[in-house]
Amino acid sequence: MPRATSVINGAHRHDRPVADTVILGHEQRSAQKLTVTGAKGTVIDIDLHMPVRLRTDDLLVLEDGTLVEVVAAPEPLIEARAADLAGLSRLAWHLGDRHIPVQVLPNRVRARRDAAVETLLTSLGAKVTMIDAPFEPEGGAYALSLAHDHGQHGHAHHDHDDCCGH
Repeated sequence: MPRATSVINGAHRHDRPVADTVILGHEQRSAQKLTVTGAKGTVIDIDLHMPVRLRTDDLLVLEDGTLVEVVAAPEPLIEARAADLAGLSRLAWHLGDRHIPVQVLPNRVRARRDAAVETLLTSLGAKVTMIDAPFEPEGGAYALSLAHDHGQHGHAHHDHDDCCGH
């Protein structure tokens, strides 16, 4: 089975030809070791040397140099909008204070669909919509981006609870 051992950041992809595409959910895109099947049926063993957070347009590099494109799968999400930037910042702060992964967009925030999150956002005055879309949350204060020589990327993960005590 083909094995992917490194990643090229999507920003460095430069229209390189790909052999297949894998469509992965948020949890799968954070796994260091995983077996997946591409859209064309290629079974790929992802075996990365360090934890990474794959994003849409990243390329998995197989041992033979073949490239496989990564696409974020749609997931059930809550999209919240506020009346103004201050309100949107307040929503993001409350979600972050509860350690809820959030995707920040220019005029809205997204989080995984959850009844408690929906109740919180509604109580804060947000206009809430249930959507299915790719989820690309922020890395957080304790995710360190590591640049590598060949355009690879990874993230070192730290346990946030150990850092701030909650």
